[in-house]
Amino acid sequence: MRTLVDQFLDYLALEKGLSPNTLDAYRYDLEHFTGYLMRHRIEAFGRVTRAIILDFLLDDREQGLAPASAARRLVAIRMLFRYLQQEGLLDINITESMDAPKLWQTLPETLSPEEMERMLNAPDLQKPLGLRDRAWMELLYASGLRVSELVHLTLDQVHRDACYVRCIGKGDKERIVPYGRSAATFLREYLDNLRPQLAGHREVREVFLTRGGKPMSRKTIWALIRRYARQAGIDRPISPHTLRHSFATHLLANQAPLRVIQEMLGHADIATTQKYTHVDQNRLKEIHHRFHPRG
Repeated sequence: MRTLVDQFLDYLALEKGLSPNTLDAYRYDLEHFTGYLMRHRIEAFGRVTRAIILDFLLDDREQGLAPASAARRLVAIRMLFRYLQQEGLLDINITESMDAPKLWQTLPETLSPEEMERMLNAPDLQKPLGLRDRAWMELLYASGLRVSELVHLTLDQVHRDACYVRCIGKGDKERIVPYGRSAATFLREYLDNLRPQLAGHREVREVFLTRGGKPMSRKTIWALIRRYARQAGIDRPISPHTLRHSFATHLLANQAPLRVIQEMLGHADIATTQKYTHVDQNRLKEIHHRFHPRG
Protein backbone atom coordinates (compact mmCIF):
# COMPACT_ATOMS: atom_id res chain seq x y z
CA MET A 1 0.00 0.00 0.00
CA ARG A 2 2.84 2.40 0.75
CA THR A 3 4.26 1.78 -2.74
CA LEU A 4 0.90 2.74 -4.27
CA VAL A 5 0.80 5.89 -2.14
CA ASP A 6 4.28 6.84 -3.41
CA GLN A 7 3.14 6.28 -7.01
CA PHE A 8 0.06 8.43 -6.38
CA LEU A 9 2.15 11.26 -4.91
CA ASP A 10 4.53 11.09 -7.88
CA TYR A 11 1.47 11.39 -10.13
CA LEU A 12 0.28 14.48 -8.24
CA ALA A 13 3.72 16.08 -8.51
CA LEU A 14 4.37 15.30 -12.18
CA GLU A 15 0.89 15.35 -13.72
CA LYS A 16 -0.98 17.78 -11.48
CA GLY A 17 1.89 20.04 -10.46
CA LEU A 18 0.88 20.28 -6.80
CA SER A 19 3.12 22.31 -4.51
CA PRO A 20 5.66 20.58 -2.23
CA ASN A 21 3.72 21.75 0.84
CA THR A 22 0.47 20.22 -0.42
CA LEU A 23 2.25 16.99 -1.31
CA ASP A 24 3.80 16.84 2.17
CA ALA A 25 0.37 17.28 3.74
CA TYR A 26 -1.14 14.53 1.60
CA ARG A 27 1.81 12.25 2.30
CA TYR A 28 1.38 12.75 6.05
CA ASP A 29 -2.37 12.08 5.87
CA LEU A 30 -2.01 8.97 3.71
CA GLU A 31 0.83 7.52 5.76
CA HIS A 32 -1.36 7.99 8.82
CA PHE A 33 -4.21 6.23 6.99
CA THR A 34 -2.13 3.29 5.74
CA GLY A 35 -0.58 2.89 9.18
CA TYR A 36 -4.09 2.66 10.64
CA LEU A 37 -5.03 0.02 8.06
CA MET A 38 -1.94 -2.06 8.74
CA ARG A 39 -2.51 -1.96 12.50
CA HIS A 40 -5.97 -3.37 11.85
CA ARG A 41 -4.65 -6.08 9.52
CA ILE A 42 -6.05 -4.54 6.36
CA GLU A 43 -3.27 -5.04 3.85
CA ALA A 44 -4.88 -3.98 0.55
CA PHE A 45 -6.90 -0.94 -0.52
CA GLY A 46 -9.39 -3.30 -2.15
CA ARG A 47 -10.41 -4.51 1.32
CA VAL A 48 -11.20 -1.01 2.60
CA THR A 49 -14.89 -0.15 3.11
CA ARG A 50 -16.65 3.16 3.71
CA ALA A 51 -17.23 2.08 7.30
CA ILE A 52 -13.49 1.57 7.85
CA ILE A 53 -12.71 5.04 6.45
CA LEU A 54 -15.38 6.61 8.63
CA ASP A 55 -14.07 4.76 11.69
CA PHE A 56 -10.55 6.03 10.92
CA LEU A 57 -11.80 9.62 10.68
CA LEU A 58 -13.94 9.30 13.81
CA ASP A 59 -10.94 8.02 15.77
CA ASP A 60 -9.00 11.10 14.68
CA ARG A 61 -11.87 13.42 15.59
CA GLU A 62 -12.08 11.86 19.05
CA GLN A 63 -8.45 12.85 19.55
CA GLY A 64 -9.30 16.47 18.81
CA LEU A 65 -8.39 16.65 15.11
CA ALA A 66 -9.84 19.86 13.68
CA PRO A 67 -12.73 19.48 11.21
CA ALA A 68 -10.64 21.17 8.49
CA SER A 69 -7.80 18.67 9.01
CA ALA A 70 -10.24 15.75 9.01
CA ALA A 71 -11.80 17.05 5.79
CA ARG A 72 -8.33 17.33 4.21
CA ARG A 73 -7.61 13.72 5.17
CA LEU A 74 -10.80 12.61 3.49
CA VAL A 75 -9.89 14.62 0.38
CA ALA A 76 -6.50 12.88 0.24
CA ILE A 77 -8.14 9.44 0.61
CA ARG A 78 -10.73 10.25 -2.07
CA MET A 79 -8.07 11.43 -4.51
CA LEU A 80 -6.01 8.29 -3.87
CA PHE A 81 -8.96 5.98 -4.48
CA ARG A 82 -9.94 7.89 -7.64
CA TYR A 83 -6.37 7.49 -8.91
CA LEU A 84 -6.32 3.77 -8.11
CA GLN A 85 -9.58 3.27 -10.00
CA GLN A 86 -8.29 5.23 -12.99
CA GLU A 87 -5.18 3.05 -13.07
CA GLY A 88 -7.29 -0.12 -13.02
CA LEU A 89 -6.09 -1.06 -9.53
CA LEU A 90 -9.56 -0.82 -7.99
CA ASP A 91 -12.85 -1.87 -9.56
CA ILE A 92 -14.96 0.50 -7.49
CA ASN A 93 -14.17 3.83 -5.87
CA ILE A 94 -16.01 3.49 -2.55
CA THR A 95 -15.22 7.09 -1.55
CA GLU A 96 -17.28 8.78 -4.31
CA SER A 97 -20.31 9.32 -2.07
CA MET A 98 -18.32 10.47 0.97
CA ASP A 99 -18.65 14.23 1.23
CA ALA A 100 -16.57 16.03 3.86
CA PRO A 101 -18.96 18.85 4.87
CA LYS A 102 -21.91 16.47 5.17
CA LEU A 103 -19.75 13.96 7.02
CA TRP A 104 -18.94 16.33 9.85
CA GLN A 105 -22.44 17.77 10.11
CA THR A 106 -23.76 14.27 10.83
CA LEU A 107 -24.45 13.59 14.48
CA PRO A 108 -23.29 10.27 15.95
CA GLU A 109 -25.53 7.35 15.08
CA THR A 110 -27.11 5.91 18.22
CA LEU A 111 -29.55 3.17 19.12
CA SER A 112 -32.58 3.68 21.29
CA PRO A 113 -32.66 1.73 24.57
CA GLU A 114 -35.20 -0.63 22.98
CA GLU A 115 -32.99 -1.21 19.92
CA MET A 116 -30.00 -1.74 22.17
CA GLU A 117 -31.93 -4.35 24.11
CA ARG A 118 -32.73 -6.20 20.87
CA MET A 119 -29.06 -6.06 19.84
CA LEU A 120 -27.91 -7.50 23.17
CA ASN A 121 -30.46 -10.31 22.92
CA ALA A 122 -29.47 -11.20 19.33
CA PRO A 123 -26.64 -13.70 20.13
CA ASP A 124 -27.99 -17.23 20.55
CA LEU A 125 -26.72 -18.43 23.93
CA GLN A 126 -27.36 -22.03 22.87
CA LYS A 127 -24.66 -21.75 20.19
CA PRO A 128 -20.97 -22.23 21.11
CA LEU A 129 -19.90 -18.61 20.61
CA GLY A 130 -23.18 -16.96 21.55
CA LEU A 131 -22.07 -16.44 25.15
CA ARG A 132 -18.80 -14.86 24.03
CA ASP A 133 -20.61 -12.46 21.71
CA ARG A 134 -23.16 -11.51 24.36
CA ALA A 135 -20.32 -10.86 26.82
CA TRP A 136 -18.28 -8.52 24.60
CA MET A 137 -21.40 -6.72 23.37
CA GLU A 138 -22.61 -6.16 26.92
CA LEU A 139 -19.15 -4.87 27.85
CA LEU A 140 -18.96 -2.51 24.85
CA TYR A 141 -22.32 -0.97 25.71
CA ALA A 142 -21.68 -0.92 29.47
CA SER A 143 -18.25 0.71 29.27
CA GLY A 144 -18.10 2.70 26.02
CA LEU A 145 -14.82 1.06 25.01
CA ARG A 146 -13.44 1.62 21.54
CA VAL A 147 -13.34 -1.56 19.47
CA SER A 148 -9.52 -1.40 19.41
CA GLU A 149 -9.54 -1.26 23.22
CA LEU A 150 -11.91 -4.22 23.38
CA VAL A 151 -9.86 -6.54 21.18
CA HIS A 152 -6.64 -5.69 23.06
CA LEU A 153 -8.20 -5.99 26.52
CA THR A 154 -6.23 -8.49 28.61
CA LEU A 155 -7.24 -10.65 31.56
CA ASP A 156 -5.24 -8.58 34.04
CA GLN A 157 -7.12 -5.44 32.95
CA VAL A 158 -10.48 -6.88 34.01
CA HIS A 159 -11.18 -6.42 37.72
CA ARG A 160 -14.14 -8.70 38.19
CA ASP A 161 -14.73 -8.18 41.92
CA ALA A 162 -14.98 -4.40 41.57
CA CYS A 163 -16.62 -4.52 38.10
CA TYR A 164 -14.30 -2.25 36.18
CA VAL A 165 -11.81 -2.49 33.34
CA ARG A 166 -8.47 -0.72 33.13
CA CYS A 167 -7.84 -0.02 29.47
CA ILE A 168 -5.12 1.66 27.43
CA GLY A 169 -6.62 4.15 25.02
CA LYS A 170 -5.35 6.65 22.48
CA GLY A 171 -1.90 8.02 23.16
CA ASP A 172 -1.26 5.11 25.56
CA LYS A 173 -3.42 6.84 28.15
CA GLU A 174 -4.81 4.56 30.82
CA ARG A 175 -8.31 4.97 32.17
CA ILE A 176 -10.62 3.04 34.46
CA VAL A 177 -14.19 2.38 33.34
CA PRO A 178 -16.86 0.62 35.43
CA TYR A 179 -19.41 -1.79 34.01
CA GLY A 180 -22.75 -2.88 35.39
CA ARG A 181 -24.44 -6.01 36.68
CA SER A 182 -25.64 -7.33 33.34
CA ALA A 183 -22.20 -7.10 31.74
CA ALA A 184 -20.67 -8.61 34.88
CA THR A 185 -22.99 -11.63 34.71
CA PHE A 186 -22.22 -12.53 31.10
CA LEU A 187 -18.53 -11.69 31.39
CA ARG A 188 -18.15 -13.92 34.45
CA GLU A 189 -19.91 -16.83 32.75
CA TYR A 190 -17.76 -16.41 29.63
CA LEU A 191 -14.49 -16.19 31.55
CA ASP A 192 -15.29 -19.11 33.83
CA ASN A 193 -16.88 -21.53 31.38
CA LEU A 194 -16.26 -20.74 27.70
CA ARG A 195 -12.93 -18.95 27.50
CA PRO A 196 -10.91 -21.84 29.03
CA GLN A 197 -12.30 -24.09 26.30
CA LEU A 198 -11.37 -21.59 23.57
CA ALA A 199 -7.88 -21.01 24.95
CA GLY A 200 -7.12 -24.71 25.48
CA HIS A 201 -3.47 -25.10 26.47
CA ARG A 202 -2.43 -21.81 24.85
CA GLU A 203 -1.25 -18.91 26.98
CA VAL A 204 -3.30 -16.05 25.55
CA ARG A 205 -3.62 -12.78 27.46
CA GLU A 206 -6.49 -11.24 25.50
CA VAL A 207 -9.96 -11.64 26.97
CA PHE A 208 -12.02 -12.34 23.85
CA LEU A 209 -10.93 -15.27 21.69
CA THR A 210 -11.91 -16.90 18.42
CA ARG A 211 -12.98 -20.50 18.07
CA GLY A 212 -9.32 -21.30 17.35
CA GLY A 213 -8.11 -19.67 20.56
CA LYS A 214 -6.64 -16.53 18.97
CA PRO A 215 -7.52 -12.94 19.96
CA MET A 216 -10.59 -11.62 18.16
CA SER A 217 -9.87 -9.00 15.53
CA ARG A 218 -11.47 -5.63 15.00
CA LYS A 219 -12.72 -6.84 11.61
CA THR A 220 -14.52 -9.79 13.24
CA ILE A 221 -16.23 -7.49 15.75
CA TRP A 222 -17.41 -5.22 12.91
CA ALA A 223 -18.86 -8.18 10.99
CA LEU A 224 -20.64 -9.58 14.06
CA ILE A 225 -22.12 -6.19 14.97
CA ARG A 226 -23.64 -5.90 11.50
CA ARG A 227 -24.97 -9.47 11.64
CA TYR A 228 -26.60 -8.99 15.03
CA ALA A 229 -28.06 -5.65 13.95
CA ARG A 230 -29.80 -7.41 11.04
CA GLN A 231 -31.06 -10.10 13.41
CA ALA A 232 -32.39 -7.36 15.71
CA GLY A 233 -34.33 -5.78 12.83
CA ILE A 234 -32.12 -2.68 12.64
CA ASP A 235 -31.74 -1.83 8.95
CA ARG A 236 -29.49 1.24 9.13
CA PRO A 237 -25.66 1.07 9.20
CA ILE A 238 -24.36 0.03 12.64
CA SER A 239 -20.76 -0.19 13.82
CA PRO A 240 -18.92 -0.71 17.13
CA HIS A 241 -18.82 3.08 17.37
CA THR A 242 -22.62 3.02 17.49
CA LEU A 243 -22.52 1.12 20.80
CA ARG A 244 -19.99 3.64 22.14
CA HIS A 245 -22.19 6.54 21.05
CA SER A 246 -25.27 4.87 22.53
CA PHE A 247 -23.42 4.35 25.83
CA ALA A 248 -22.65 8.07 26.07
CA THR A 249 -26.06 9.28 24.86
CA HIS A 250 -27.99 7.04 27.24
CA LEU A 251 -25.82 8.13 30.19
CA LEU A 252 -26.45 11.77 29.33
CA ALA A 253 -30.18 11.17 28.95
CA ASN A 254 -30.19 9.79 32.50
CA GLN A 255 -28.46 12.90 33.92
CA ALA A 256 -24.86 11.66 34.09
CA PRO A 257 -22.44 14.63 34.35
CA LEU A 258 -20.69 15.48 31.08
CA ARG A 259 -17.25 15.47 32.75
CA VAL A 260 -17.80 11.92 33.99
CA ILE A 261 -18.82 10.78 30.51
CA GLN A 262 -15.72 12.50 29.10
CA GLU A 263 -13.51 10.58 31.51
CA MET A 264 -15.13 7.23 30.78
CA LEU A 265 -14.87 7.76 27.02
CA GLY A 266 -11.26 8.87 27.27
CA HIS A 267 -11.81 12.12 25.37
CA ALA A 268 -8.91 14.55 25.62
CA ASP A 269 -11.20 17.53 25.01
CA ILE A 270 -14.66 17.95 26.54
CA ALA A 271 -15.75 19.65 23.29
CA THR A 272 -15.67 16.18 21.71
CA THR A 273 -18.00 14.86 24.42
CA GLN A 274 -20.36 17.81 24.03
CA LYS A 275 -21.60 16.49 20.68
CA TYR A 276 -23.74 14.10 22.70
CA THR A 277 -25.64 17.03 24.18
CA HIS A 278 -26.79 17.87 20.66
CA VAL A 279 -27.95 14.29 20.15
CA ASP A 280 -29.93 14.41 23.38
CA GLN A 281 -31.44 17.80 22.56
CA ASN A 282 -32.65 16.43 19.23
CA ARG A 283 -34.18 13.45 21.03
CA LEU A 284 -35.99 15.74 23.46
CA LYS A 285 -37.29 17.90 20.61
CA GLU A 286 -38.61 14.81 18.86
CA ILE A 287 -40.40 13.65 22.03
CA HIS A 288 -41.87 17.13 22.54
CA HIS A 289 -43.07 17.26 18.95
CA ARG A 290 -44.68 13.82 19.19
CA PHE A 291 -46.43 14.15 22.55
CA HIS A 292 -47.07 17.81 23.32
CA PRO A 293 -50.55 18.96 22.21
CA ARG A 294 -48.97 22.02 20.55
CA GLY A 295 -45.75 20.30 19.49
